[in-house]
Amino acid sequence: MKTEIYVPTKLSEIPLQNYQKFMKVINNSNDQEFIAEKTIEIFCGLNLKEVIKIKWSDVKDLALHFNKLFQEKPKFQPTFKIQNMEFGFIPNMDEITFGEYIDLESNITSVDNFHKAMAVMYRPIKTRSKDKYEIIQYTGTAEFSDLMKFAPLDVVMAASVFFWTLGNDLVNNSLSYLEMEILKNPELMTSANERSLESSGVGITQSMQLLKEMLPNLMKLQGLDFESVLPFLLMNDKKQKSNNAN
Repeated sequence: MKTEIYVPTKLSEIPLQNYQKFMKVINNSNDQEFIAEKTIEIFCGLNLKEVIKIKWSDVKDLALHFNKLFQEKPKFQPTFKIQNMEFGFIPNMDEITFGEYIDLESNITSVDNFHKAMAVMYRPIKTRSKDKYEIIQYTGTAEFSDLMKFAPLDVVMAASVFFWTLGNDLVNNSLSYLEMEILKNPELMTSANERSLESSGVGITQSMQLLKEMLPNLMKLQGLDFESVLPFLLMNDKKQKSNNAN
């Protein structure tokens, strides 16, 4: 009996919770064979007993398929649906509340909490007029975070990149502005800071540049990269060809 396999062809066909499950595997195991098996189990909806019955050539093809799939760069989507409920991204980021920002920043840095971050960025639409809409008031992540585990992965990835790009630009612009103000008004620096900088041999301009360089990318969203799995597959493929030749 052949095992029927469902293979996602787009990121939109993969729910966020599957991404979270896979990242736990990646973070907790260095066993490439196990990772390859879990890749198919998680994204194709199989169990491990079914996975081991799949032809080796098909396993390699599936790994290559997912490697290509997760190289997609999804476009930002202001709205999307889960079942019959339509969600909208925060319409005006300039008006984001302190509570929203704190909850979003604290949850978006961990894949395990992406569903909570999504519950901040997207909320049910209560009124709509063509392309304009209004979302319900923010009351915390609890109400919709579990539902957001079913959010399409393309929406999640694009929204996360959008938020962190916005935040990174804000930080860089703020640093540039601060540097200009300090250069124009050196007295803004306290005498204590000035002495500290002078004693270390670092001037104002150099210290500001160092601060910029030290800023990490606020978020490098990990597209599911299967390159760690492929060496295992290719290595065994070479062994198999060598044995056949002998």
